[in-house]
Amino acid sequence: MATKFLALTCLRGENRGDLLARPHYPSMPKYPKGVAVDVKGTDVKAMFSVTGMTCSACAGSVEKAIKRLPGILEAVVDVLNNRAQVLFYPTLVNEETIREAIEDVGFQATLIEDVINERSSQVCRIQINGISCTSCCCTAKIVLQAIHGVQRIQVALETEEAEVYYDPKILNYSHLLEAMEDIGFQTMLISAGEDVGKIDLKVDGLGAGNSLQIIENSLQTLPGVQAIEIDPELDKISISFKPSMTGPRKFIKAIESAGSENFKALVYPQGKEKETHREDEIKKYRSTFLWSLVFTIPVFLISMVFMYIPIINSQLDTKVVNRLNVGEVLKWMLSTPVQFIIGRRFYTGSYKALRRGSANMDVLIALGTNAAYFYSVYSVLRAAGSPDFEGTDFFETSSMLISIILLGKYLEVMAKGKTSDAIAKLMDLEPETAILLTLDDHGNILSEEEIDSRLIQKNDVIKILPGAKVASDGLVIWGTSHVNESMITGEARPVTKGVDDPVIGGTINENGVLRVKATRVGSDSALSQIVRLIESAQLAKAPVQKFADSISRYFVPLVIILSFSTWLAWFLAGVFHGYPESWIPHSMDSFQLALQFGISAMVIACPCALGLATPTAVMVGTGVGASQGVLIKGGQALESAHKVNCIIFDKTGTLTIGKPVVVKTTLLKSMVLQDFYELIAATEMNSEHPLAKAIVEYAKKIREDEEDPVWPEARAFESITGYGVKATIKNREIIIGNKSLILDQNIAIPVDGELMLAETEAMAQTGILVSIDREVTGILAISDPLKPNAREVISILKSMKVRNIMVTGDNWGTANSIAKEVGIETVIAEAKPEEKAEKVKELQATGFTVAMVGDGVNDSPALVAADVGIAIGAGTDIAIEAADIVLMRSSLEDVITAIDLSRKTFSRIRLNYIWALGYNIIGIPVAAGVLFPGTGLRLPPWAAGAAMAASSVSVVLCSLLLKNYRRPEKLENLNIHGIKIE
Repeated sequence: MATKFLALTCLRGENRGDLLARPHYPSMPKYPKGVAVDVKGTDVKAMFSVTGMTCSACAGSVEKAIKRLPGILEAVVDVLNNRAQVLFYPTLVNEETIREAIEDVGFQATLIEDVINERSSQVCRIQINGISCTSCCCTAKIVLQAIHGVQRIQVALETEEAEVYYDPKILNYSHLLEAMEDIGFQTMLISAGEDVGKIDLKVDGLGAGNSLQIIENSLQTLPGVQAIEIDPELDKISISFKPSMTGPRKFIKAIESAGSENFKALVYPQGKEKETHREDEIKKYRSTFLWSLVFTIPVFLISMVFMYIPIINSQLDTKVVNRLNVGEVLKWMLSTPVQFIIGRRFYTGSYKALRRGSANMDVLIALGTNAAYFYSVYSVLRAAGSPDFEGTDFFETSSMLISIILLGKYLEVMAKGKTSDAIAKLMDLEPETAILLTLDDHGNILSEEEIDSRLIQKNDVIKILPGAKVASDGLVIWGTSHVNESMITGEARPVTKGVDDPVIGGTINENGVLRVKATRVGSDSALSQIVRLIESAQLAKAPVQKFADSISRYFVPLVIILSFSTWLAWFLAGVFHGYPESWIPHSMDSFQLALQFGISAMVIACPCALGLATPTAVMVGTGVGASQGVLIKGGQALESAHKVNCIIFDKTGTLTIGKPVVVKTTLLKSMVLQDFYELIAATEMNSEHPLAKAIVEYAKKIREDEEDPVWPEARAFESITGYGVKATIKNREIIIGNKSLILDQNIAIPVDGELMLAETEAMAQTGILVSIDREVTGILAISDPLKPNAREVISILKSMKVRNIMVTGDNWGTANSIAKEVGIETVIAEAKPEEKAEKVKELQATGFTVAMVGDGVNDSPALVAADVGIAIGAGTDIAIEAADIVLMRSSLEDVITAIDLSRKTFSRIRLNYIWALGYNIIGIPVAAGVLFPGTGLRLPPWAAGAAMAASSVSVVLCSLLLKNYRRPEKLENLNIHGIKIE
């Protein structure tokens, strides 16, 4: 299992030349049947630019199209670089034929010369501090997109991160950081995206003497070290290296043995930067809010409370100059620090936004509070200069407004931090320490050493004690135990592990002692890649987010216009006596009343609530999905999945367990059974198909006298997708496959063979015909049992108003029997991979939103064609890469969980939008005084600010309620869990 889903989020794979390695399609012919040429040493490499690819599945389609051609030795497709590198025999195929094959599957291809060893795309992730609303996101995206060499960008408001794809030949990530800082954002590089390992070490005494040069020289002598960055202030050394050549323990040893300074090195605390930034942000808002209260509470008391206490009121009403009294002076003195020192962040935010040519919430707050403050200053100065002026100040409005907004931001930042709890919990699964074993050539333990788990290197042997966490992905080389994998896969029952079984880092060993050989470490581990997938999914916007983005561009300017119009309308109405004077409060005049309405209309508007509606729900939803063993690759998948009303199921490995076994062998010709199986095993061992593996395994049991039998050499092997295989074994022509293949080869099927096939298919078994020298010699009956409760799962889907269809390459008899058993009415059998994809398109054309559930290479075209591709986690890497949703267990129940969770998440997004839009649509008119003439309801600016702050917090809290998601009760009653086949 561990080896299967490691491909989930591979941002980089093992290099072949300079391109990303992709899964290889098995059994593709290298040259045409009957052609025998000596092609050794005549291979040619060609590079093609392929436009139109958007994902790994597109790359898979291109690779498959190329490999179907005769004479193809190797094909590697890089979706990020939009290139395909092909190694081929020019005696059998040429560049033009390859180009046409690529274009036949729907992509534009051109031959590139002399650029084989150049990389044209790289990805980096940047932390951008200061993004506060959708408008900021849009501005950041526009500025980055304008940089020459930037190819694609995703900016996430809730995590304040950007993922940027760029051409490293034109620029590097430092240019991106500088561009963001030039427009006022603070930035930090999270990952540079190079195809190297990276580790940070903390070195005590780093700044002493010439220690920097000593350490750097010592590290540079190590093979595989690519770059060294030293930060003396933090005692930190960052090392980029090739994991296949060196590792962190060698770095520590080199540092501690360098010179005579007795340096002490250890792994720098990692993964805390984002958490530290969030904590610092929370502390900053809390501190700023508390300081604002120190000044705002006295202003509030003077304005709202002390006037009702005669003794205090008389003191505050004492005149200083003309009509200026003590209370006004005190309010002016107290509100000024709030306006210009505590509220400085709103000025800087406004300046940066306006400098970028956009407007955000900071602009609204700055305009509103400045209007209240400076009018109050005018009122106070006029009162001081006139013995007759009776004015009202709004100092409490500006100070209370800033304090309440700071409280709202403080609560919002705390709530937003909780949306990424799923990632934090996954990262906490990694154990702090590991027991490293040193073994001799016979496997005996020479020494044990407890080390930091981040120092584990590839091929290390780790000892896992009962109750301890597995420290690294790897293979068991000694011992047996049960491992709890629920925290990774969601599988509740412990899984038995023995020699050669894979284990996943972060899971818990329950009883026996295990020795594990590390195979994937650091960023290549399953845990790291799952975290990376979730982070990437949370960066990817749902299409519905475009709605909020389009509104946000015009929202703030429109609000400013509306608020100014509100003030002007009320002011002119007062000047021309458009309303009774009794409407004006005794402490105000018509100008002040109009000003209050204008300020309230400005500060109640909240673009942040709209911007947070989708990303917070997607973040929580994908996190909850991961905890349930359902990996959802972003907002697009969530949005499409909630609309699904038709699901196409593959049969083998999806509805069935996927572990077929030979249950009956019928020989139609006189032949020794052992000889019969020797020929078919020698043929089938070259195929990756599950049925082929089942036949080979059964053949091994027939030859039980040999522990590891050696089969004869297969010549002219050919795999005919969807039909079977053929080869020459011991100068005998062997053809193994379904009925269609035998008939296509013009081989007669005897009557008793037809009867045997019909009987086999009626029992929901697959009949495989074996032809030796063009005569049907035997029939194999292969059974693949249904997954537990498959029928109940189909029944639940029907109750959810989802149509179910089964598409399989198996024969009609077997397909109908399986479909009848699980309760599926619509069946398509004997379907080739491309026919599965065509069926998906047919259903889409009739108005269905289609999900495809599959696990094999032959399901990839259909997974790509479907609105939502759902891959069974125990399936092949290419199916997992092609899918939008990955089920980490092999349980069909998770199909229901995925659809139900997507529906719940999208329902939450709708609710967020209804609230965010409804709040603004209702709140702005109320604040503008629409209800005042009839009801006398007037919303003071500080109350409008409180409502604005509450709207953002409420949207985030609404999304956080998704954390309480529970699977449908019907599933809990089924109690389906993962399936283990011994």
